[in-house]
Amino acid sequence: MAGLNPQITNLVIILGMMQVSKKVPFDDPQVLFGVRLLYVVSNLIIGGIYLYVQMQINKKKGTSKIMKHAKYQHEYSVDERDLLTASLLPDMKTIQYVEPAPMGSTEEPKLVTTTIHSYDLQQLKSLWKSQLMGVGMMGVMHVYFKYTNPLLIQSIIPLKGAFEGNLVKIHLFGQAATGDLARPWKAAGGFMGMGGDGPKTDKKSIEQAQKARSGGGAKEE
Repeated sequence: MAGLNPQITNLVIILGMMQVSKKVPFDDPQVLFGVRLLYVVSNLIIGGIYLYVQMQINKKKGTSKIMKHAKYQHEYSVDERDLLTASLLPDMKTIQYVEPAPMGSTEEPKLVTTTIHSYDLQQLKSLWKSQLMGVGMMGVMHVYFKYTNPLLIQSIIPLKGAFEGNLVKIHLFGQAATGDLARPWKAAGGFMGMGGDGPKTDKKSIEQAQKARSGGGAKEE
């Protein structure tokens, strides 16, 4: 299903797993234990992926500090330092964009100035928050309301989403942060790719946001 919107593939998976779950004997304790184990393993994999991504993000910031150290300046030639700087310091580059107001909100678009490193950490924080909320909701549904069917779907969809995430594509799979992966990223669209406007990086939008604010834009550290 390459090239399809992730929301469409998610829908296909959900519909398929709904049919499969009808044939799963959840009243069998061993089967129920297996499904629960599958859900736990899926979340452990996601957690491992996010921890690795976090390590890679912080590793690059740590490298930038080392590169400023006097010992580093003496151990490497000018050409070697230039090559290392080009490959390792882009994450400390400053980016600026206009974040659109939430849909239906009366707020003004917000000008954001941050580094790629800080931006990635903020995106990762959002992923962790979303994942933990999903686990919490699933826990309530399964433990309190005794729903078991969603365990199968929630063992697949979040894991699929993790591998489709921009942070994972860049920091785990090593894809270049260009094109659709160029920061800042658009929020995931809804069904059929419909959604609100994404961040704006054009000069005109940034200048308008700078004029609209009175006491300086929002700056993320």
